[in-house]
Amino acid sequence: MRIAVTAETNDGLDSLVAQHFGHAAYFVLVDTDNGVITATESLANPFAEAHEPGQIPDFIRDQQAKAILSGGMGGRAIQFFEQAGIQAATGARGTVRQALEHFLGGQLTAAAPCAESVEHGHGHSHD
Repeated sequence: MRIAVTAETNDGLDSLVAQHFGHAAYFVLVDTDNGVITATESLANPFAEAHEPGQIPDFIRDQQAKAILSGGMGGRAIQFFEQAGIQAATGARGTVRQALEHFLGGQLTAAAPCAESVEHGHGHSHD
């Protein structure tokens, strides 16, 4: 399974998890097999400075990730990931390695819109 994790730096598994999904400087892509890390790759976020809704979820989907871990994420991004069949999980903290351990161990499983997103009206469905 390929898992994407928002990261502040280009230090792979030792990078700190970025707390603001849309402005993460990097994404660390981690391939796992039965819970064991088999490969990692760090990619600069091409949309860190500015992005349109859906661009980053499309970028993550194009990397063939099946899950995205971040400190925080807006409600619309969560919806885009759900539509793409990618599991989103928020509340990740510490290093990318620690976030992966929590995700693979079942302690990091769900996504909820960050408070800032809810305050700006992006934490709910726009059906």
